[in-house]
Amino acid sequence: MTTVTLPADPPPPGAPGPAAPWLPLPGHYKVAPGRSLVELAAFCGPLPVRRRRLTLAEATLTVPETEPPEHPTLRFEFDDTHLKAVLTLGQAHESSGTAQLTGDLRIADSDGPHGPDFPVLLRLRVVERADDRLLGVGVARLPYRLLRRATGFRFGRLRPATRLRLLIAGEFA
Repeated sequence: MTTVTLPADPPPPGAPGPAAPWLPLPGHYKVAPGRSLVELAAFCGPLPVRRRRLTLAEATLTVPETEPPEHPTLRFEFDDTHLKAVLTLGQAHESSGTAQLTGDLRIADSDGPHGPDFPVLLRLRVVERADDRLLGVGVARLPYRLLRRATGFRFGRLRPATRLRLLIAGEFA
């Protein structure tokens, strides 16, 4: 059996549509309660040593209506006993079916409302996209020692860890 791939005609310049093929139409989207999953896992080498489900207080996606199109903005607020933080992602780069989003993780500390920013790269795989919604799964890998030194964040005191994995799944509508 032979597989034939037909060329796709690109849309004409100036045609209405999203800034990137993985985005919904311009607008402001939120994740409805119960339509998300967040997991924080600690790894020591290749082995997972601790996993926790986290509470997502709010998640928003803003697709700007400007011309030329700007980058979308994703904002996640975590309100959990293990992680109180805000993750803001703004720069997007597309590659092979995934979008790589860069931004900052700001972890709440005891001194004030928020501690210093920590740079994050989130790889987002779009599971389903329509004009008015987006279902995606994102993974960010964080070096635990650098994160602890920069922000003072600790994820368990008795188990060693070399890196953290933040898994975020949500349906923006």
